Amino acid sequence: MRRCGAWPPSWPEPADPYRHNGGVPSFRLLRTLSFTHSAIYLALLFFWLAPGFKSETMVFGWAHGVLWIVMSLLVLIALRKRIVPFWLAVVVAVIGGLGPFAGSVGFVVAERRSHRPAT
Repeated sequence: MRRCGAWPPSWPEPADPYRHNGGVPSFRLLRTLSFTHSAIYLALLFFWLAPGFKSETMVFGWAHGVLWIVMSLLVLIALRKRIVPFWLAVVVAVIGGLGPFAGSVGFVVAERRSHRPAT
């Protein structure tokens, strides 16, 4: 869709990587990122506790921090689009900075709740 004045007529429109779902991250993507975040955090804890791994600790610390920020932003978008419940967004965005394992467990719980038969 061409926006008035946004691009010169000779330039192609920029590619939209989320075009198939309207730019909204899926529950599956968020769950996968949450488990990846937990694995990175586990590696960070290992290198932090083991002596002599200063550079590895820094690399995994940065990866954890950046991924927490990305996860927080994505889960807020997903919350606005009603893909994740409010409690899960709070767990990922607030508790996820200190322990992303809570977010991974939250995704498992939310998925199990959504597959529960109606009573």
